[in-house]
Amino acid sequence: MTDSSDTPRPTSQHMPNIDEDCLNPIDESVLFNEKESDHKPRILLLYGSLRERSFSRLATEEAARILEWLGAETRTFNPSGLPLPDDADADHPKVKELRELANWSEGMVWCSPERHGAMTGIMKAQIDWIPLALQGVRPTQGKTLAIMQVCGGSQSFNAVNQMRILGRWMRMVTIPNQSSVPKAWLEFDDNDRMKPSSYYDRIVDVMEELMKFTLLLRDKKDYFTDRYSERKESAEEFRKRIDTRSL
Repeated sequence: MTDSSDTPRPTSQHMPNIDEDCLNPIDESVLFNEKESDHKPRILLLYGSLRERSFSRLATEEAARILEWLGAETRTFNPSGLPLPDDADADHPKVKELRELANWSEGMVWCSPERHGAMTGIMKAQIDWIPLALQGVRPTQGKTLAIMQVCGGSQSFNAVNQMRILGRWMRMVTIPNQSSVPKAWLEFDDNDRMKPSSYYDRIVDVMEELMKFTLLLRDKKDYFTDRYSERKESAEEFRKRIDTRSL
């Protein structure tokens, strides 16, 4: 077996398609430096139902309690009054509130009921109002995400599977663990608190994992999302400007 430490680094002759000015070595000093942030991890929670007794909201409230016990600062967005995407301007008060919370957060929790085998339109509308880029800032890129769903019947994973795809599309670090609560109406007591169960334990697992990933990544987010293709594109645009000035 060849020792990789003794193998010479490939040059541009070996990789003619690579722009060596834009491909940087991995900087382990950034990956393994001590944490810089001293504030509590900031977690935004979204839920996908407007019912008076919304089980996705109740599950989100349980998740917030666990996160706060673990040391997070949490904020929960109430989707009531949020217009449909493109049915209002971006300066609508509820849209502004949601986007400001997305910028504030370092991680998120999305919890949706499953309706007709999918996440609800209320859940999707909230995600759709959060843009990939906003005034030069990417509100979701590199931030952590935990996903949960509540079911009216037997356990299913359609909603969390969809939200996992959306989280990846929003360039979020979606943690491996997830929660699906079947027959959610049986899992909460008359005080709207979740009863002890393996389903509650799974939510604890998910929130614990979210906190670990958030603490690990939040100070390194910019480094993790620094991409060769984007550096190359920026370098090419710069070269074009220089070439134009020389004409």
